[in-house]
Amino acid sequence: MEKKTRMILALDVTDRKEALKIAEEVSGFVDAIKVGYPLILATGLGIIRELAEFTPVIADFKVADIPNTNRLICEQVFEAGADAVIAQGFTGRDSLDACIEVASKYGKDVFVVSEMSHPGGADFMQPVAESIAKMALEAGAFGLVAPATRPERVKEIRKIIGDKLTIISPGVGAQGGKASDVIAAGADWVIVGRSIYKAESPEEAAREIAEEIQAELRGKC
Repeated sequence: MEKKTRMILALDVTDRKEALKIAEEVSGFVDAIKVGYPLILATGLGIIRELAEFTPVIADFKVADIPNTNRLICEQVFEAGADAVIAQGFTGRDSLDACIEVASKYGKDVFVVSEMSHPGGADFMQPVAESIAKMALEAGAFGLVAPATRPERVKEIRKIIGDKLTIISPGVGAQGGKASDVIAAGADWVIVGRSIYKAESPEEAAREIAEEIQAELRGKC
């Protein structure tokens, strides 16, 4: 992904036509689109290649299984045209290595979840988030997922990885996170879902958040 708008759309709709319409509308304001189980289960893996006509696609399957199963999942994801996959780190180094090995063969990227953005994400994941971040760094992942709903946690993760990995940060908008806050905390990209795809005008909603991000970046210069 190129750092242009510094925003990723989480496209969790379940209708193919709606997904493609929104993707086209917001393509000028996002650097990538993140798709997960809701859209893929409803429409099939083929939607990835269709969306990729507008922007890079991240497959958010939060891959979390034994190494061989992880390997098989990642192969399917990249064959379908995804540019990156999101994997869980709590399954351990060997499972993560399997994802990264497949990604390297395809010239693709792996993002590792350090901590999720919902309140429950602090229950069990937060205590091990820093260890996961260190493992992801050592394993050669491309980046980490850290919560926009807790910018202070993004700061802590950034301290651990320095500038060696990227951070994508979900939870902006409907979950309460603010784009400018998480960019200031050290995220490379913010992830926005419902605030855009449920808006009366997804294009205008995306434009407003993109402008907020750019204003924060100008302020840091």
